[in-house]
Amino acid sequence: MSAHVLVVAGTDSSGGAGLSRDVETVAAFGLHSSVAVTAVTVQTHVSVERVEPMPPDLVADQMRAALAANEVAAIKIGMLSGKATIEAVAGVLREYGQVPVVHDPVLASSSGRALLDPAAIVTLKRELMPLCAIATPNLIELGILVGQETATDDVQAERQAHRLLETGCAAILVKGGHAVGNGSTDMLVHEGGETIRFTAPRLEKNMRGTGCMLASVIAAGLALGQPLQECVREAKRYVFEQIASLGRA
Repeated sequence: MSAHVLVVAGTDSSGGAGLSRDVETVAAFGLHSSVAVTAVTVQTHVSVERVEPMPPDLVADQMRAALAANEVAAIKIGMLSGKATIEAVAGVLREYGQVPVVHDPVLASSSGRALLDPAAIVTLKRELMPLCAIATPNLIELGILVGQETATDDVQAERQAHRLLETGCAAILVKGGHAVGNGSTDMLVHEGGETIRFTAPRLEKNMRGTGCMLASVIAAGLALGQPLQECVREAKRYVFEQIASLGRA
């Protein structure tokens, strides 16, 4: 039986992000996906028009079924619809502590719609983050998670990442896509280790679902037994190439 990545996330009716983006990314690395739907959304490429959360026990039951049916070698978590869902997901993860977890904290849509309330964010940090091998916030999400303004330079972002490590998450990858400058630098921060930077040229193109892709590539790499640093390096390369290919014949 081949290895699977279990994707725990919401749908995106436009196909630009969420589960559809995750599954196609995992498939690009020769792996199969299992899925647990956390929410059904109605959205275009410019706005989220409706979000219908799944019952928390249904989310947990989907996860347990996927884990029982397949050889799940990594878990990728995206959109979580509320406090009760976070608690349900964390409960399942505790039962399968040997499986590495990659968490892309989806706190707001690209159009700015809040997808988690403050109480749910507290639960996320307390219940879920300690169970993760890596979390992949962008600069805006990182600031929200630590209760501070968005970092304006690498020093501040690195300091915030170390603060987020206090939740018990093993590593934080700070995505630099919302920064300014000619280069886009992501920082891998983990306790007791030197910060590792991954830089690529900043492209003048926009693409939805890049955060989903990045986290899914990392999960695929972990499922294949690759070291975390190499998983991140490959994820950065893959996302850059996907954005660069936009508009090509």
